[in-house]
Amino acid sequence: MKKLLNKIIPLAYGQYFNAYSLIAPKKVANDAFHVFCTVRKGRIKPEQAAYLDDFKLATEEVAGHIIQSYHWPGNKETVLLVHGWESNTFRWRNLIKKLRDADFNIIAFDAPSHGYSSGKHLYVPLYEEAVNHMVKKYNPKHLIGHSVGGMTILYNQYKNPNDTVDKMVTIGSPSEFYEIMEHFQDLLKFNNRVMKHLDAYVHDRFGFKIDEFSTSKFAQSISKKGLLFHDKHDKITPYHASVAVNKNWKDSELISTEGLGHSMHQDDVNDQIVSFLEA
Repeated sequence: MKKLLNKIIPLAYGQYFNAYSLIAPKKVANDAFHVFCTVRKGRIKPEQAAYLDDFKLATEEVAGHIIQSYHWPGNKETVLLVHGWESNTFRWRNLIKKLRDADFNIIAFDAPSHGYSSGKHLYVPLYEEAVNHMVKKYNPKHLIGHSVGGMTILYNQYKNPNDTVDKMVTIGSPSEFYEIMEHFQDLLKFNNRVMKHLDAYVHDRFGFKIDEFSTSKFAQSISKKGLLFHDKHDKITPYHASVAVNKNWKDSELISTEGLGHSMHQDDVNDQIVSFLEA
């Protein structure tokens, strides 16, 4: 029954958007955008709280949200960890162990509407505001982002170039916003008229068209040292996204894997990240 509802509900949204886009295009675009960025998972579970609560640092006020930050102290450079969609800081537990063993100073935070942070929605421009706040406040030398978190740290560096940052790591990250929106359209089966209204909404609100938001394009202006991980069989974000970013990011290396999946919690991946930061 749950699987059936999971199929029917998106289609119902799509039919609603199709029907009302002729009558109230701006309202439909607003509604579609908020369906797109509604967060349904990622809150702290009891077993995650047992790990995270001892390392709470502060609550940060960013863009009308209360953001929970965390700190694992160390004597070496500061590393900022930026998790992905419908996740939270707990996803970094394996890497945090490796970074602590190497004596790095670690800062992490729960994205808006994730973990202990407030809200119901997340989109990259909002996430970028949170990342920019953390970068300015804690002056990390290194940034590491998983999935949408990786997309966000690249966007932030493009939008707010920071001389303090030295190295950046992305893991299984998407690149082209239009590909994400095409997947959303395919899932809900709404028509191109709705997509056109959505494109206008995004432009009016954020100042860019859907097809203009591209971390592969943003990467052309990034001079930091970069390390990208992506599995060739990633079922969540396409492998070609990191190939495109790597091609345009002058001082970056792409490590391609097979069979490690999207999350990439494996020791080998984490060991390579630590080695990259230490080099």
